Amino acid sequence: MAKLPQGLPSKQQILDFIASSEGPAGKREMSKAFGLKGHEKIALKALLKDMADEGLIDGNRTAFHRMGGVPKVTVLRVMSIEDGEAFAIPDTWQPDDATPPPRLRIIEARGKTKGPRAPMAALKVGDRVLARTEEVGGGLIAHPMKKLPSAEDAMLGVIERDNGGKYWLAPVDKRVRNSLPVADVGEAEVGQLVLAEPAGKAPRSGVKVTAVLGDPLAPRAFSLIAIHKHGIPFHWPDEAVEEAQRAAKLSLSEAKREDLRALPIVAIDPADARDHDDAIWAEPDGEGGFRALVAIADVSFYVRPGGPLDREARKRANSVYFPDRVVPMLPEVLSADVCSLRSGEDRAAMACHLKIDAQGRVTEWRFTRALVRIHEVIAYEEAQARIDEERAEPYLTNLWDCWKLLEKARHARDPLELDLPERRVKLDDLGRITEIAIRERLDAHRVVEDFMIAANVAAAKALEAKVAPVVYRIHEPPGREKLVALKDYLATFDRKLALGQVITPGLFNRMLKDVADEAEKALIMEAVLRSQTQAYYGPRNAGHFGLALGSYAHFTSPIRRYSDLLVHRALVDAYGLEQPAPKDLAAHSGLSDRDRADLSRVSEAISQAERRAMEAERDTIDRYVAAWLSARVGEVFKTRITGVRSFGFFATIIGLGGDGLVPVSTLGYERFEFDEKAQALEGAQSGERYAQGQILDLRLAEANPLTGALKFELPEGGSAPIERRGKPLPMKHKGKHLAGPRGRPENIRHQGRKKK
Repeated sequence: MAKLPQGLPSKQQILDFIASSEGPAGKREMSKAFGLKGHEKIALKALLKDMADEGLIDGNRTAFHRMGGVPKVTVLRVMSIEDGEAFAIPDTWQPDDATPPPRLRIIEARGKTKGPRAPMAALKVGDRVLARTEEVGGGLIAHPMKKLPSAEDAMLGVIERDNGGKYWLAPVDKRVRNSLPVADVGEAEVGQLVLAEPAGKAPRSGVKVTAVLGDPLAPRAFSLIAIHKHGIPFHWPDEAVEEAQRAAKLSLSEAKREDLRALPIVAIDPADARDHDDAIWAEPDGEGGFRALVAIADVSFYVRPGGPLDREARKRANSVYFPDRVVPMLPEVLSADVCSLRSGEDRAAMACHLKIDAQGRVTEWRFTRALVRIHEVIAYEEAQARIDEERAEPYLTNLWDCWKLLEKARHARDPLELDLPERRVKLDDLGRITEIAIRERLDAHRVVEDFMIAANVAAAKALEAKVAPVVYRIHEPPGREKLVALKDYLATFDRKLALGQVITPGLFNRMLKDVADEAEKALIMEAVLRSQTQAYYGPRNAGHFGLALGSYAHFTSPIRRYSDLLVHRALVDAYGLEQPAPKDLAAHSGLSDRDRADLSRVSEAISQAERRAMEAERDTIDRYVAAWLSARVGEVFKTRITGVRSFGFFATIIGLGGDGLVPVSTLGYERFEFDEKAQALEGAQSGERYAQGQILDLRLAEANPLTGALKFELPEGGSAPIERRGKPLPMKHKGKHLAGPRGRPENIRHQGRKKK
C-alpha cells in the first residue's frame, strides 16, 4: 500500500483505507497508517463513531468495514458445495431482513501447504471458517484461515430437561455421546426433534434452537433426520421450478426423433419405483444373436446446461432414496412425470441400439434421440413369475433369451461375484413399519442389470470413438496395502494369496468357490469386500475392476444421476443429436464449455455427493431397523460377526440386518486379546474366540431409534474367570492390575500392530 497522507483522515480516506486493506482495518491499523498520536487518536475514535451512526461503516474498534459490506477477516458459514467449490455467507448478517447476505466463493488451498500447518480438511455444508475476504471482479471471494470448532454432528437433536429444570440437546448421531446445554430453547418442547446452532463462540455457551422439526419417532422423521444431518439439499429455488415447468411443456412433435413407438418396449422396475429411467426390448436377428434396444429418458432435452434448473441438479448430483420419500435430483414435474417412461404415453428417449452375437458380445451400437411409447411397466416379481410359470409374452421371452447370451459373455469376463444382501423397509400408508427383510435377488434383476451394463459400455466406447469427453465410472484394483492385509488374513485359514501374480476379479471368485464351509466362506467374502476400493467418477479412464471392463460409463439413469446426464450431453455433441428449443430455454443441450474443458471438477463433486447420499440412506435404514427392534429388546437373535475391534465386536442379525456392538467389557472377567491379522478376539485363559464371520446367538440389549444404534450381549453373560485353588486368577499387565468399568479387567493386547 502506498504511503498515506499523515494526520487525521477524512471520511473518504477512511473508506478508501478499509477498501484497500488486505487485513483487518481497525482503529489501531488506521492510527498507524495515518501516523496519528495522542489527541488525534481520540478524534479518530469519534470520527469512526459518527461514520457508524451515519451508516457508512460497520464493525468494532478492531475491524471496520463498509456498511452492508463484508469484513476483511470474518467468520463464514458454508451454505452449498457446487462443482466441488464451497460457497458461504457471513455467519452473522445484520443489515436488515430485506437485504440478502452476500455470497462468497471460498478458495481452498490445493496440494501441500508450506510450513508446519497441515492442509485444511475439505469443507462441507454447515462448516464455519475464519476467512480473509476480498473483492475480485465485482464478486467476493474468501481465503479460509482455519476451520472453527463445530458441534455440527450434535446440531440435530432432541430436547431433554433434567431434574433441575435445565434443557439439554440429546444428539441423534450414534457417534456423538455427549448432550449439549441449551441456552435458548425457543418454542421447542421436551421430546421434540430440533435444529440448533451455537449460542456463542465458547463451547460453554451452549446452543440455541433454530427450528422445531416435531416428533423424532413419528413416521417419516428418520429420513428427515438424515436429510438435515448430511446437508442434503431438499428445498427447490423458485427459478429452478419455473424452468422445469417451462421445460415440461416442450413439444415432441417438432423434434426430429426416431419413431420407436411400435416396438413393445418394457420397463422392469421395483414395484414401488418412483420414476422409470430405462426400458428394454430385444428380438432374434436370425443369425443366432439379437438386436436389442435400451431406451433411456432423454433428460438432456429438458435440462439445458447453465440455467437455474441445471445448477440445482448439479448441486444435488443424485436423487436420494429413503423408505418413506425420495429427495429427487430434478423437480417432480420432470422426475416423476414428463421424463419418467410411463406406459402408454409418448416419451422422449435416448435410444441405444445394440447388436449382440451368439456369444453375447456387443458387436455394434448406435445412439439416436427417439420417441417411445412404453408397452408395459412390470415389477421384477411379476416379470419373474410370468417367466417361471411359462405364461410370458414373446417380448418378455425374447428379453430372457437375449440375456442368456449376455450372461454367457459375463461369465467369460468373470467379474467379481459377491453376495451383498440389500435390506428393504416396507411401510403402511401412515408411514409405519410393516416389515424389514432382505430383498430377494431374482433373475429379473440380472436381466435388467446386464442390459444396462451393455448400454453403459457402449456409451463409453461410442464417446471414445469420437475422442469426446467421458465421465467414466471407475473402480480401481485393490491397492497393495489392502492386498497385504488380505494376504495376512487368509494365512490365518492356511490359505495363500500370491501378490506377485496379476490380481483379477476371477482370482477372488475362484478363491471363494474353493471354500466349502459356509462360515469360512462368509469370513473370506467379508475380507475380499474390505480389500476393494471405492468406485468414483472421473474423466481419465482407469477401468472398472469389479465388472472386469476396460471402459465403463453411467448412461442409464439420468433422472437420478447427474453423471449420466453429462454422458448424454457428450453423446449429443459427439453424434450431432441436438434438438430445437424455444427462446426461454437454452438452445444447446450438449456439454457446457466449462465441462467440455474440464470434467474433473464436476466428477469429483458428484462422487462426493454420491457418498453423502449412501451415508444418509444407510443411516435412515439403521434407524428404521432400531425402531422395528425396540419392542424386541431382550430377545435372542441369530447373528453374524461383521467386524472385530479391540473394544469389542460388531454383529448383524441374519436375515434382517442392523449392526450392533458387543463391548469387550461384557464378554467376561478374563482378558481378551485382539488379533488384528485374524480379526478376532480371544480369551487369554479360556481360549474363547470371537472372529469375523462367526455365527452365534446374541441377546438384544439396547435399540435406540433416534441414533440407529444397537447393542448386543452374550445370552449367558460372558465367560467366567478361570479359578486356581478357589480364587480367581489375577489379571496382570506389566505387573499391574487393570480394571475396567464396574471393576472388570479390560486389558487388550494388539497383535501385529505397534502401539501408537
